[in-house]
Amino acid sequence: MELHQLAYLVAVVDEGGFTRAAARLRVAQPGVSAQIRKLERELGQPLLERTTRSVRLTAAGEAVLPYARAALAAVDGARQAVDELAGLTRGRVAVGTVTSHTVDLARILADFNARHPAVEITLVEDASDRLADAVRDGRLDAAIVAFAEVPEGLGVHVVTDEAIDAAVWPGHELAGRDEIPLAALRDRALVCLPRGGGIRAVLDAACAAAGFAPRVAFEAGSPAVIEQLAARRLGVAILPESIARHRPHLHPLRIVEPQLRGRLGLAWRRAGPTSPAAAAWLAHARAYL
Repeated sequence: MELHQLAYLVAVVDEGGFTRAAARLRVAQPGVSAQIRKLERELGQPLLERTTRSVRLTAAGEAVLPYARAALAAVDGARQAVDELAGLTRGRVAVGTVTSHTVDLARILADFNARHPAVEITLVEDASDRLADAVRDGRLDAAIVAFAEVPEGLGVHVVTDEAIDAAVWPGHELAGRDEIPLAALRDRALVCLPRGGGIRAVLDAACAAAGFAPRVAFEAGSPAVIEQLAARRLGVAILPESIARHRPHLHPLRIVEPQLRGRLGLAWRRAGPTSPAAAAWLAHARAYL
């Protein structure tokens, strides 16, 4: 069994016939037919049902096709890996990020692009839990995520680790206090990040352990929007301390009993293959951070 025989089989299936497959492969049609017959003899089963109008896979062909595609993809991947090791002359990196954070991701990407201009970079924004899933299953090479505990199967370079505070407008009845027990938030309208983020996960878990569900009046994907909603008296904001304690229009309250903490970090897959381009980007990003 030879790779070009598998390539001919895939081309015939994709193009729907021998003539178009031969044109795509830039070879003579009799050569395509001969090589597929040779492959069928080697496997001992017909792979294609041939009629004057169409070509269809047999049951054996259906079973063989995924392996043929995988073998060709593996060869392409091996060639690309060698090319990348020779100087990252090409390659792809897919990076994810939560919507609001303190990491200068634009600078990291720009510096990497200046060093490796031929490497294609894709950037996506999403919630932390979906980003972690995408890194785990290989759709992303790395992601900036918020988290309470290190996501399963991922390595994480911690960027920030800070308290999660409540914050109210200056005229609020709690504005004269410095801290508030978590249980005191039980019946108060809250303004916080949507489910899927690290801060929200910490809040939900802590409230569940205290025996109640948080009463979320408003959700917003950006801490900047959350602080604006709280400043307009729509609820008690739940924010990282770096935001809650540096906004003149908000009064911060340290949440205690228990104290809540959230973390932000660069996450990557600990197991499984990593392309040279992705490995180079990850090393670059970790060195910057």
